[in-house]
Amino acid sequence: MAFDRLIENIVEKQNPTVAGLDPKLDYIPSYIKEKAYAQYGKTLEGAAEALFEYNKGLIDALCDIVPAVKPQAAYYEMYGWQGVRTLARTIEYAKSKGMFVITDGKRNDIGSTMEAYAAAHLGTTDIEGEACEAFGGDALTVNGYLGSDGIMPLVDICKKGDKGIFALVKTSNPSSGELQNLQLTGGETIYLHMGKMCENWGESLPGKYGYSGVGAVVGATYPEQLEELRRELPRTFFLVPGYGAQGGGAQDIKHAFDKNGIGAIVNSSRAIMCAWKKEGCPEEDYAMAARREAIRMRDDIRAVVGEMKL
Repeated sequence: MAFDRLIENIVEKQNPTVAGLDPKLDYIPSYIKEKAYAQYGKTLEGAAEALFEYNKGLIDALCDIVPAVKPQAAYYEMYGWQGVRTLARTIEYAKSKGMFVITDGKRNDIGSTMEAYAAAHLGTTDIEGEACEAFGGDALTVNGYLGSDGIMPLVDICKKGDKGIFALVKTSNPSSGELQNLQLTGGETIYLHMGKMCENWGESLPGKYGYSGVGAVVGATYPEQLEELRRELPRTFFLVPGYGAQGGGAQDIKHAFDKNGIGAIVNSSRAIMCAWKKEGCPEEDYAMAARREAIRMRDDIRAVVGEMKL
């Protein structure tokens, strides 16, 4: 099961973090952009090439200490097909370096449309009898608020291809409570009900370390709900956004983990990608600045979570 591989990578590196690869041109050092523009001009292709070179540098600097990366699809789609190609190239490159890849697409649909999303991001596409992998991520973020019709096609693909999904449960954005905190008849919140649905969906994707292949997105910015959901969802692995630039800290996420120090992976995007700007170091040192921030984040979390063991 895919999350078994992720957990093993986390324990090997003693690092329960994922680096978000959400690149903007403003984040990229000028020497990388100038080289790409010299070859392709200030075009979508030039921008996409700059993104890929930037991502490669980050991946090279992080792959031995960070177990996973999480490219957000929107930051690539905004550059057209050229950007989407960079997304595919980034996934391929990260996997070649041994990193687990979570594609952050938050896909949401039903039936044959969701089957198409599942084939694109987690499975294979049939070309008249030939199976071709389109993107090749290890896991995909999804929106489960259309119910089981939108999740079961993904579960089927995960069974066949050793993949996983993270469903939105309690997200880190400030307005998440407008819907997710509402109470159903009987007093259960919508986010808790969604979490319990993840537990049920995951029953057909059991893992050897106690966590299923259906995970949940639970924000670091809501530590009380994070603690509640860890208690209520013992078989659901958490993807925890909101650490760092969004305001979450190590103390906020400590209850996402079980007694063995596993059960969650914590995301940081801007803090890692833009570490060179915060440090004020030479732009040529951007990748090593990202590495230094990733090490700082790892040590910060380990100080409250402790050793991770299987």
